[in-house]
Amino acid sequence: MSVTNRSLFRSLLPGVFLGFVVLLGLAFLGDLQHVSSTILEFKVQYFGIALAFTLLNYALRFVKWHIYLKQIGVHRLKIGTSLRIFVAGFPLAVTPGKVGEVLKGVWLMRKTSVPVGRGVSVVLAERLSDGLAVALLSTIGILAFPQYWIGFAILLAGLIGVMILSQIRPAALWVLDQIERVGFLRRFSQNIREFYEGSFTLFQPGVAILAVGLGLISWLGEGIGFYFILRGLGLEPTSHLLHTAVFILAFSTIIGAVSALPGGLGAAEISIAGLLTLTLHLSPDIASTATVLIRLATLWFGVFLGVITWSFSPDLTGLEMAKRLIIEPNTQPEKLLK
Repeated sequence: MSVTNRSLFRSLLPGVFLGFVVLLGLAFLGDLQHVSSTILEFKVQYFGIALAFTLLNYALRFVKWHIYLKQIGVHRLKIGTSLRIFVAGFPLAVTPGKVGEVLKGVWLMRKTSVPVGRGVSVVLAERLSDGLAVALLSTIGILAFPQYWIGFAILLAGLIGVMILSQIRPAALWVLDQIERVGFLRRFSQNIREFYEGSFTLFQPGVAILAVGLGLISWLGEGIGFYFILRGLGLEPTSHLLHTAVFILAFSTIIGAVSALPGGLGAAEISIAGLLTLTLHLSPDIASTATVLIRLATLWFGVFLGVITWSFSPDLTGLEMAKRLIIEPNTQPEKLLK
């Protein structure tokens, strides 16, 4: 394993430890003995179905990722390389503050020479389009729980507002000019300007609508996967169960993202278990078991795939190099690898 890859693995340790603590806490919350017996009684074929829907989510998000790359001028990147960078980014969600996700911009720069800031704009566009998609999916539950509609209205308005503001080019360029006049921000101005240019392209109406549409289908897939997890725990297959599963998973995804915790760890799990108890009146052991299983089938399955990708990708760079390239955008990556 290369030195730079070792730094990637080390960056995961806090998130992995926190994830273990959260899952262990859920097990104790639902009574460890009851949770263990419930998992043993779980119909394992339903977990396989959930994994299949998670893979559908990843496949559609990869299509969106590759479309975004075309939009920022990346036309000669091989599909295999693009997929490798995309999957390798999954574990970065559990790095502290998710700062590791900046690495996807660095990896793109090394493969295509596209500026880091412009590559990072793709990461932001992914997050915003996914955020809009899960917020729209959450409206399924808002129909049943109208007390939450104000919060969702604010969230939707904020996400759409960011996209609209990025398209008001004269105002954005004026802000960039002001940033370049501030001493301590001047060193970041090149990356910020490249970041904006990428965002301006990616948030154009046609691209944004396509991206959110793909996001709706992909995250709906994970919601259906959660429905099958609940089926495997013995719940009756009804349309109400399906709607509730989609709502809970979408809502918890938003809570996890807003929390800014690595991978939403803790916040997402509490939301899932709490809503299962509130909406479906499940016992603590069933709610805890369902939460553990769906997080294994989504977040930790993605982390596993990403780590496997790292193991055969010696060209992936470490976090220290990413920090240097963000702070000193004119630094040549080859110099840092020596």
